[in-house]
Amino acid sequence: MRTSRPGTEPVVTRPIAATRVADAALRLVVAAGLAVDAVVHLRLAPGYQLADPTGIGQGNLFRVEAVVAALVALLVLVTGSRLAYALAMGVAASALAAVVVTRYVEVPALGPIPSMYEPVWFGQKTASAVAEGIAAVAALVGLLLSSRSRSGSRP
Repeated sequence: MRTSRPGTEPVVTRPIAATRVADAALRLVVAAGLAVDAVVHLRLAPGYQLADPTGIGQGNLFRVEAVVAALVALLVLVTGSRLAYALAMGVAASALAAVVVTRYVEVPALGPIPSMYEPVWFGQKTASAVAEGIAAVAALVGLLLSSRSRSGSRP
């Protein structure tokens, strides 16, 4: 939609309702991806903790990941702020990187953090990786759009 005032350049604006719908959809995509990440990590945590009861344990790391992902998902839903999108991108991208690296690279234990090498893909692991990838990309889009809309609103 184009609007202009006498003596000014035409300004291109988007209908407010469409912008709000797009923002809500983007928030839902990011939050849903993080929610899948959280649920999968919570479901898998007990089995991984039993496999390594020493140190921090992979199960406890999975629980921490689940809690952080869930909290960031709520933050994205509630605020949709640049900070929320940045945190979501960090959580989702780091979780995706971790699952891919631990699938293909045998990283040794680092102090109390166990080696998490697991050279297989299975349903829940794949679902988590896909959801993390989608959430990371959607969060990046949200971050870029929120940056652009803020810079465009300056005089």
